[in-house]
Amino acid sequence: MMRKTSVILLSAATGAALTLFVTQPRAVLMGSTARAATADTYRQLNLFGDVFERVRSDYVEKPDDSKLVESAISGMLSGLDPHSSYMDAKSFRDMQVQTRGEFGGLGIEVTMEDGLIKVVSPIDDTPASKAGILANDIITNLDDEAVQGLTLNQAVEKMRGPVGTKIKLKVVRKGADNPLDITLTRDNIRVRSVRSRPESDDIAYIRITTFNEQTTEGLKKSIADLQGQIGDKLKGFIIDLRNNPGGLLEEAVTVSDSFLERGEIVSTRGRNAEETQRRSAHAGDLTKGKPVIVLINGGSASASEIVAGALQDHKRATLVGTRSFGKGSVQTIIPLGAGNGALRLTTARYYTPSGKSIQAKGIVPDIEVLQDVPDELKSRTDTKGEASLRGHLKNDGDEKTGSQSYVPPDAKDDKALKLAADLLHGIKSSSSANPAAPASNDKAVADKPAVSDRQPAPKPN
Repeated sequence: MMRKTSVILLSAATGAALTLFVTQPRAVLMGSTARAATADTYRQLNLFGDVFERVRSDYVEKPDDSKLVESAISGMLSGLDPHSSYMDAKSFRDMQVQTRGEFGGLGIEVTMEDGLIKVVSPIDDTPASKAGILANDIITNLDDEAVQGLTLNQAVEKMRGPVGTKIKLKVVRKGADNPLDITLTRDNIRVRSVRSRPESDDIAYIRITTFNEQTTEGLKKSIADLQGQIGDKLKGFIIDLRNNPGGLLEEAVTVSDSFLERGEIVSTRGRNAEETQRRSAHAGDLTKGKPVIVLINGGSASASEIVAGALQDHKRATLVGTRSFGKGSVQTIIPLGAGNGALRLTTARYYTPSGKSIQAKGIVPDIEVLQDVPDELKSRTDTKGEASLRGHLKNDGDEKTGSQSYVPPDAKDDKALKLAADLLHGIKSSSSANPAAPASNDKAVADKPAVSDRQPAPKPN
């Protein structure tokens, strides 16, 4: 029987999924050594059964059997590496919502402030924007239940729900004498993983915040929109992957493909040689050969590193910023049946086109740029990186831990962004890294040397 599974890439901070593939069961021919190992394994399982029964019968309070089993499974997986884990049914559903990038909700990005829900911004053409919800509105009640005391995740979960259902919000608005009661009908909401704007009137700036099922579509739309807005004076593209924790492998491949004409994008290699897979680009550079600058930092992980590594190896982009997180492994999501959740299991490492593993090392930018960090944030602006995680997969050679992940909230203070714009304008250059030339037909070059404190992200609902 064939088992359907899912491939994911994620950083230590977040989980994401999912490219489907089918694996054939392996034939197992056991010799005497294998039989002995199997017998020893079953003895260990008997030990587990003995401990399980002793806990059930003698623990000071009657335990929940299902929670005991879940805890045992969680312990087994978390002991493998920082990214393997067990997801219960709810966590599995939440992960699927996150990776789909769409859900039933209201269409507002919110954050927590003084124990209340503050609207960061309504999303255009959603129930929230149509009902007149404004940025900086404070939500105090959801269906007459006070939000004080709820976590941000709990409040967001209450605002989400089946499409077509209603929810009443009590909103406090600056300048209004009394709170407003607003009833909204939930609709299908798409998470914006791509945001864009013209920079300096002649540069296309595109920020990718995560790699979900909507990312490539959003990137294509942003490229086309900016090409139309800027026209013939377009100098090039800045792709901002800073503090992007990763996401879907397939989206990382298709995003990379958007800037390449041909060549390998990434390879994944499992424990067995026959499990190696290679993904390649297809003709059709959407940017029409314009120079590309990619911004990375210590919070750029996994799928972000696949994109950065592919464009750097093919000399298609110049990388600016600080060394990336260094998560070079692939996780497979294995559903365990209705109501039983799923396993998130590390099954492969990934490699850039030049054959380089960035596991526990990260990708070194072509030009390093350190931001000016406010004094009050200096102790909290470095991401520790994959190499600092307990139980991480080891890599050959020197491992690297931590790099700056601070991004100034005001673009005028963003030194990496300014340097990227200067490079595209030809104002500054570097002997070791120049703005990327149009993509060549050459194969990827060999590995080459080169020289946040992030606020809680607003949650869409």
